[in-house]
Amino acid sequence: MRPRISRSRACRIASASLTRQLAATLGTVDDRGAEQRALFRRWPTGVSVVVAEAGGRRAGLTVNSLVSLSLDPPLIGISLALSASLYEVLRDAGEWAVSMLAADQEGLAQHFARSIPPIALWDGVAVRDDDPQLLTGAVGWLHAGTVQEIAAGDHTVFVGEVLSIEQGPGRGALVYLHRAYHGL
Repeated sequence: MRPRISRSRACRIASASLTRQLAATLGTVDDRGAEQRALFRRWPTGVSVVVAEAGGRRAGLTVNSLVSLSLDPPLIGISLALSASLYEVLRDAGEWAVSMLAADQEGLAQHFARSIPPIALWDGVAVRDDDPQLLTGAVGWLHAGTVQEIAAGDHTVFVGEVLSIEQGPGRGALVYLHRAYHGL
């Protein structure tokens, strides 16, 4: 004869069993995300700073997700986390600027990668006289207008029509690889 257990103990046992099963299932998803992150750390990506202004707010963020999507029409894309400091400003602005960083601009990449208040964000940052959304010394600059937003998990992919393109004086390119910036 099996010993009797109380109803509350039976509920605790069942709850613990369900929790273990759920954790095992979710762990698979989390493990894949961690594996994906680990793999992509081994894949170099270009580094740029994206800036948008809306409602008197100017925000910038270091991104390594800039891609050329189409040449006809000219389209570019970036992927932003829903929690990114730039996210709401970019959505409200509708237009954004990209400074593609040169090999010697690691300091700017680190500066715009930090979560700091927007006002302090611009202290000591050299911007172009003709356009304060563009950082001086970059390899090149782009202006884009958002034509599509695509929900992608915990990110949104912003597709932008290229409004202007300009090559800059910067030499080499800044890339991100193995959790560090490298000049090429």
